[in-house]
Amino acid sequence: MAKNSPPSKAPRRRLSWNDPGTRSLIYQVLILGIVGFGVWFLVSNTLHNLAVRNISTGFGFLNREAGFAIGESVIGYSPADTYGRAIWVGILNTLRVSIVGIIVATLLGTLLGVARLSKNWLVSRVAGAYVEVMRNIPLLLQLFFWYAIITEIMPGPRQALNPMPGVFISNRGLKLPTLQGDGLDWILGGLAVAIVAIVLLGHWGKKRQEATGKIFPLGRWAAGLIIVFPVAGWLLGGAPLALELPELKGFNFTGGLTLTPEFAALLAGLIIYTSAFVAEVVRSGIQAVSQGQWEAAAAIGLPRSRVLRLVILPQALRVIVPPMTSQYLNLTKNSSLAVAIGYPDIVSVVNTTLNQTGQAIEGILIIMAAYLTVSLSISVFMNWYNKRIALVER
Repeated sequence: MAKNSPPSKAPRRRLSWNDPGTRSLIYQVLILGIVGFGVWFLVSNTLHNLAVRNISTGFGFLNREAGFAIGESVIGYSPADTYGRAIWVGILNTLRVSIVGIIVATLLGTLLGVARLSKNWLVSRVAGAYVEVMRNIPLLLQLFFWYAIITEIMPGPRQALNPMPGVFISNRGLKLPTLQGDGLDWILGGLAVAIVAIVLLGHWGKKRQEATGKIFPLGRWAAGLIIVFPVAGWLLGGAPLALELPELKGFNFTGGLTLTPEFAALLAGLIIYTSAFVAEVVRSGIQAVSQGQWEAAAAIGLPRSRVLRLVILPQALRVIVPPMTSQYLNLTKNSSLAVAIGYPDIVSVVNTTLNQTGQAIEGILIIMAAYLTVSLSISVFMNWYNKRIALVER
C-alpha cells in the first residue's frame, strides 16, 4: 500500500526585478512615498507661509460673534450668533434648495422624458424643444434671467399679481398662505406617520401582487392617508390652528410664507436646467427596455398608461438610477452658483466669514467638507436603491 506523499512546500518567492509581483510592490511603495512627500511639502509650506505672515490658523473663530445678517434662514439666526451657527444656516439653506430641486426636477424630468416618446407629434416635439434649448443654455445665464424676470419685470407689492386668494406675486417674491399655531406639530407628525404607512402599504401591495396577481390601488390609498392622518393628528392634539394670509401693509406684505426672489430664481433655474437632463435619462432608460415588453403587455389587454407604469418603468429604473445619481449630484453642486444672485447658501456665508476673519483655508475646507458629505450621502442612498431594484441572478 503506497504511503501518501508529504505535501510539497510552496516555492519561496525570490526578490527579483524579473518577478511581476515584486515590481508591482516596488511601484506602489514609490508612488505612495511620492504622494506622501507631496502632501507633507504642501502642508508644511502652507503653515510656514502663514506663520511668516502672522496669519492665525485653526477653527477657533467658529465660536466668535459673526456680526453680519443673513437674509433668510431655516433656523433662528441674528448677527449676535457665532460664525459656526451662521455656517450652519448656510448649509441648511443649501440643503433646502437642493432637496426641493431634486424632487421637482425628478417629477418634471420624468414627465418630459415620457412626453418625448409620445405618439402625439406636437407633445413629443414640444418636449424635445424644451430639452434641447434648456440643457444648452448655461445655468448661470438662466439664473440671471429668472432673477431679472422676478426683480425687474414683476410689479411692486402694491400692484402685485393675485392669481388666487392669498397668493401674491411681486418683485419681492412669492407670498403664500401658511398655517400657524401649536397644532402644526401634530399635523406634521401625522404626515410623517402617513408617509411611513404608505411605504409599508406599498411593500405589502407588491408582495400581494406577486402572490395573487391582483394590483393594489396604492395611489388612492396614499391620497387618503395623506389627508386622514394629518387631520387625525390635529384633532387628537386639540391644539389651535389658524390660516395666516399675507396682507399688504405699507410698502410690503406681512404674514404668510415668503419665497424670496433669490430663492425662487435659484430654484427655478436648477429645476428647469436639471429636468432637461433628467428627461434624457428617463427617455434612454425607457428605450432600453425591449419592444417585446410593450407588445406582450398590449397582447393581454393592458392600456398603454398601465403598461408604462407597471411593466416598462420598473425595468427601466435599472438603467435610469445610475445616471440619475449624477444629475442629483450636479444639481447639489450647481446650487453653489447661488452666490451670483445673492442667495445665502454655504458658499455665500463662508465667503463673508473668511472676508471678516481671514481664515481662507479653513473656510475652503468647510465648503469642501459640506459638499463632500452631501454628495457622498446622495451616492450611498442611490447605490443602496440601485442594489435593491437590481435583478437577482439564480
